[in-house]
Amino acid sequence: MLVPVHQSLPREPELLTHREDEVELEPFYDEDEYDYELSEEEAKAVRRKKLWRRVRRTTYVALGLMLLAPVVAFAIAYQVVEVPNPEEVAAGQSKVISIRYSDGSEMARIALGDANRTLVEYEDIPDSIKHAVFAAEDPTFESNLGFDMRAIARAVWYQATGRSSGGSGLTQQYVKEATDQSDATLTRKFNEMVAAYKMSEQQEKPDILTAYLNTVYFGRGAYGVKTAAKAYFGIDDLQQVTPSQAAVLAGMIQSPSRSEEQAYVEERWNYVMDQQLRFNWIDSAYRQAETLPERVSVGEQSGLSGPRLHIRKQVLDEMARVGWDQEKVQKIGVTVHTTIDPKMQQSAEDAVAEVLNGQPPDLRTSLSAVDPASGAVRAYYAGSDGVGQDYARDTIQEAGSSFKPFDLVAALQNGKGLGSTYDGRSPKSFDIGTDEPLVIRNASDPRNTCGERCPVRKAMEMSLNTVFYEMVLEIGTQPVADAAFAAGIPRTVQLTGRPEDKLLVNKETGGAPNIGIALGGGEAQVRPFDMASAYATFAARGVHHEPFFVSKITKDDGEAIYQHVDVSRVAFDSDPVKSQDIADNVTEALKPVLKHSKIECAGGRDCAGKTGTHELPDDASQNSKAWMVGYTPTLSASVWIGKDAGNVALQDADGDPIFGSGLPGQIWKKFMDNALAGTESGKFPKAKPMGQYENPRPVVTTTKSTNPSRDREPEPDEDNNSSAPPTSSTTTPTTTRPPRPCTGLVCPTTPTTTPTSDEEEPGGPGNNIRPPGGG
Repeated sequence: MLVPVHQSLPREPELLTHREDEVELEPFYDEDEYDYELSEEEAKAVRRKKLWRRVRRTTYVALGLMLLAPVVAFAIAYQVVEVPNPEEVAAGQSKVISIRYSDGSEMARIALGDANRTLVEYEDIPDSIKHAVFAAEDPTFESNLGFDMRAIARAVWYQATGRSSGGSGLTQQYVKEATDQSDATLTRKFNEMVAAYKMSEQQEKPDILTAYLNTVYFGRGAYGVKTAAKAYFGIDDLQQVTPSQAAVLAGMIQSPSRSEEQAYVEERWNYVMDQQLRFNWIDSAYRQAETLPERVSVGEQSGLSGPRLHIRKQVLDEMARVGWDQEKVQKIGVTVHTTIDPKMQQSAEDAVAEVLNGQPPDLRTSLSAVDPASGAVRAYYAGSDGVGQDYARDTIQEAGSSFKPFDLVAALQNGKGLGSTYDGRSPKSFDIGTDEPLVIRNASDPRNTCGERCPVRKAMEMSLNTVFYEMVLEIGTQPVADAAFAAGIPRTVQLTGRPEDKLLVNKETGGAPNIGIALGGGEAQVRPFDMASAYATFAARGVHHEPFFVSKITKDDGEAIYQHVDVSRVAFDSDPVKSQDIADNVTEALKPVLKHSKIECAGGRDCAGKTGTHELPDDASQNSKAWMVGYTPTLSASVWIGKDAGNVALQDADGDPIFGSGLPGQIWKKFMDNALAGTESGKFPKAKPMGQYENPRPVVTTTKSTNPSRDREPEPDEDNNSSAPPTSSTTTPTTTRPPRPCTGLVCPTTPTTTPTSDEEEPGGPGNNIRPPGGG
């Protein structure tokens, strides 16, 4: 008889002294309890039952651990973490930052001092500041447990998906500030959350808010709201801070390093004002009536003023880029060793002051000087007002003829040489596929002395536009842009208040730039600082070194926490020797330019460089920008002059147009002579010939051609070693002048003929007919 599967009769009562363990009855017994063989379906059912039983038990255990583990971890962390003391935190934020010149002498000290670290009481904080800070950072502060679970969950999700996010309420932000922990990890977030909860349990909300506002960083070197009110608005009494001004202060908490970016300040102010309106802390009438409050000039405790404040900003910005921003280093105290040479910096300031003395006050200028061997910035003059516009690194301008060396680099890369010839006569018509031929005119050589077979080296010396225009038409505009990038012009720049700019590209298509780049017009827009860096690549014989301001950062005990590492590359060719040859050939072409422009370096020192102007679009007789960029074997410098208004006439005190060889050239020469006085006078190496290197034999021309086609290269037997220009025409030269002004690069082709003026551009021969775009 088989034992029934299901028990039908109740069990007999058990004796109290004899109890067996009760077992759960299952619909089926285990396979080994059967004394008969189970069917296949019954065996499967038994296995499924056992499998799911294990799964359920494992799940219960896992869920239990998941629920219990955070509780245990939270409990342990609660006992371990400590709530930072606000007074101790404030004391740790007052360390000194010493900024030094390259010779070790002190440039500036950034020391907040006791006066700037006055701690406020809760009663001193007006509602305008409280509400603005709540609106900007933590609207639920007064009711939450020290953290916002929704914000935490969002931060966890962003972390898991590789993005970054805030997620911290005011209490957590205080803990982060006090513990100086900023690593983007879930562990740090968890510890912050526990500490914030503990702080909320132990302290009242007013105490937490007071601690936060006494220690948070607002930018402008200001820790704490009292310091910030003084730094931004010159206000000592917090009760005088308006809701609108408070919105500026609160808006800076998120990214205090951007406190001087006008567009960002306005964006954050609008956000905080809108948040205050949303939570009924201001009314709509106030919101509509208010505009962005005016801020006072940057408070300066370092002793710097004028143009050297721009150096301070560049140093602090570079420190932030390498992971040592002002907020961080003020907590440990550091010495920042810069590359600025005090003698050269003084020479730059003196040169600008002397040359521009008595000139129109609306002229703006910059001077940047770079060591070619390392990229170290030796002098930096970005404007006379250190809290105003930076005219060296925060503006882009048409480079004019100072861009022509990059034309030459591209030509050398394409097999041309300094002796290659092009038609140097002016005016000259070019068929570029437009309805009317394009007419290009030279700003110098009115008698067409270089002729129809003009060597490139002579065209560079005289800055003949027809030659470089024809050259770039032949080799293409993209190789020119690539040569500029290789030399050191960045592909993109970020200017204050503007989206990222792509340089030297067609603004409509994003492709190769237009032909105007040949003469440094149109899309040949660059930062003046970058031109000094790019020309330094020529001086360094084809090796580009990334420019830098900070050589190292050390702690008080001398330990280096940051050391600059040279970032360099071979510029013009993958073969270092060829890159060197290209740079040397460019230098060979640029050496005669300074003598031609009458701005040679003193004492016979080897110098090379190029002047440049950008003319007004609607008046070819006036310039809107003027340049001089040049170098010795040990120093490269660029000088730019323009106006805030942009494309307006650039005139000197006598009302005459300003050319590159004029005021910019005089500033450059005075700076170079004084900065390098007493230093060894190095020599440029002799260039190794590339392509057609020697000039052709002089020829006599009797007529002037406007044929747009290329003249043939001279045959080898036509070459000689003479560098003299071709003899001039035997006929009286004339110029072809359009009946209406040129627009852009296109000039009408219906000419009238008039005798050429003998008027000379300052510093060299010229005429009163100038090319559209660059000069």
